[in-house]
Amino acid sequence: MLGSRGVFAMKTMELHLTVNGIPLNWSIAPGELLLDVLRRQGYLGVKRGCEKGECGACAVLVDGKPINSCMMFAAQAEGRQILTIEGVAVDGKLDPLQEAFLDHGAVQCGFCTPGMVISAKALLDRCPDPSEDQVREALAGHLCRCTGYQKPVEAILAAASKKKHRARRVKPVAEVVR
Repeated sequence: MLGSRGVFAMKTMELHLTVNGIPLNWSIAPGELLLDVLRRQGYLGVKRGCEKGECGACAVLVDGKPINSCMMFAAQAEGRQILTIEGVAVDGKLDPLQEAFLDHGAVQCGFCTPGMVISAKALLDRCPDPSEDQVREALAGHLCRCTGYQKPVEAILAAASKKKHRARRVKPVAEVVR
């Protein structure tokens, strides 16, 4: 659409979403990708990789489901809950999954790590005690040239095991009251 000076005026729209638990309103162009909007807003842990949905570097959780943000229009995030790697740690304390990645040497160059952690978080949220095959399937959309995948798999299984053991130690309130 031509503006008053003969220059094309870009249309914008309002986007209302929640990112890492914070309700936000952003002005976006209708055809912008979620990846571009998140990075422009400072969420730089969402990496720009292949831009074809093949590498997983730009993975975020959309309503708890891992999505390659390079394949989603930002407008499709209207009213949705988005979790980026920046929102996984709470109050500056790493999530046990992030700690496991560090402890098991699953972080090499670090480019693929945010996407892997995001997909692993989605897996552990829906399946707290996954098999190795389930972990490998969850990581199937992620390309990593450094780790050979074994260390991330070990880290995710260790985080699941640690979480399971922590859950066993905590007694239900009804048992404590007796």
